[in-house]
Amino acid sequence: MIGAILYALVGLYTLMVIVRLIIEMIQSFAKHFDPPSWFMVAAEVFFVTTDPPIRFLRRYIPPLPLGGVALDVSVIVLFIGLMILSALIVTIFGI
Repeated sequence: MIGAILYALVGLYTLMVIVRLIIEMIQSFAKHFDPPSWFMVAAEVFFVTTDPPIRFLRRYIPPLPLGGVALDVSVIVLFIGLMILSALIVTIFGI
């Protein structure tokens, strides 16, 4: 029971990280993107909930320079960490 709840919470948080990544890509690639206010309110939920661990990782993991662009690997590290946490929950609780 507890394992299933933890697994579901980690899965939900992983989806929130993916949605945040998609929103950041839209903002990055579409320079003239002018979203409606409801979109910004919805996006704020994803940014507020995923920002603390990403900011923590960005403090210790610098962006990877790729020519004229810098790749932020902190989101990738967080995603991998969440996948490992999911696997640990499955292993420990036998889901």
